[in-house]
Amino acid sequence: MVLQRLPETFAGFRHLSVMWVIFVVSLTIMLSSSVSHAKCEFKAIFNFGDSNSDTGGFSAAFPTLSAPNGMTFFKKPVGRASDGRLIIDFLAQALGLPFLSAYLQSIGSNFKHGVNYATLASTVLLPNTSLFVTGISPFSLAIQLNQMKDFKAKVLELNPSGYLPPRDIFGKSLNTFYIGQNDFTSNLAALGIGGVQQYLPQVVAQIGQTIKELYDLGGRTFLVLNLAPIGCYPAFIVQLPHNNSDLDMFGCMISYNNAVVHYNNMLKNALRQTREALGDASVIYVDTHSVYLELFRHPTYHGLLHGTKACCGHGGGVYNFDPQVFCGNRKVVNGSTTLTATACTDPQNYVSWDGIHATEAANKLVTWAILNGSYFDPPFPIYELCDLQPIG
Repeated sequence: MVLQRLPETFAGFRHLSVMWVIFVVSLTIMLSSSVSHAKCEFKAIFNFGDSNSDTGGFSAAFPTLSAPNGMTFFKKPVGRASDGRLIIDFLAQALGLPFLSAYLQSIGSNFKHGVNYATLASTVLLPNTSLFVTGISPFSLAIQLNQMKDFKAKVLELNPSGYLPPRDIFGKSLNTFYIGQNDFTSNLAALGIGGVQQYLPQVVAQIGQTIKELYDLGGRTFLVLNLAPIGCYPAFIVQLPHNNSDLDMFGCMISYNNAVVHYNNMLKNALRQTREALGDASVIYVDTHSVYLELFRHPTYHGLLHGTKACCGHGGGVYNFDPQVFCGNRKVVNGSTTLTATACTDPQNYVSWDGIHATEAANKLVTWAILNGSYFDPPFPIYELCDLQPIG
């Protein structure tokens, strides 16, 4: 299985075995793409999320310039919190679909093959509650759902043409969720793990309820990506309270990662209940957590060099992360010295782009892994439903 660990007795063959599996998966994808009339059950993707899958929503609502972002693939900032493509980009490519346009992006958008409602800093729960600190996006999951409802109403009202999909697209679409990280992390420093865990059941319940409402809109296939191991992210290691005894042998924070596992188990159970309530729907839990954890712990086994060190940041050292000078930003110290958080020249060697988000290289490895089907629960043979295209 792609990126799954091998027994310790086969340590000498780990790297070779992983690269061989990746080669086989890539070859299978390329061979399937050679079919003259590639088939795919999914004609569109509707995505709900935060910065991990935002393809321009937040930057359309709040225009900013972040020079290093997009440097690997797009060669310029394009509204993604990464040096290049995200998992949602690779997933669209694999299904033979164009990159998703952000719902809030008024110029140059094409919604014929889906819509991306994700925005940076979004939460599952409404942000106007006392649970959340400032710096959270107003476009919570509930708002994104309302945007989806409005979009469908407009499609049904208008005669679909040009940049709008056909009226029956909603039953032929893949609905994806990559959201919840900000609900988890926004108050960790203030409330601690125990305080945050008190409202996490509301988070997973809201995700389940949203799936049910999308089902009523015609959706039948839902992929829900779980929460990544935030205890391995450079930004959180630097900023969240912990002591050395809380760090594992890979430099990740044990208590925070255990809390993430607890949340992911709640999410998995909530999705199981949702699946049972919607008998003819596919509600799939996607374990990206395991893949990211493997990359953070053993980057060199997968062709990378740095796990818990940010590519774009300031300060160098073990983490290369300074919370006062975030990626692409500058700060004047003592009225004369300007500190700038710049990007490394080799992001393809890093798991972490800016301390909080993943690089294109890491996102590609995660996408390869999940397309293989090993990280779906229950099993979901996406490669049987679609002739997967190359994502190189």
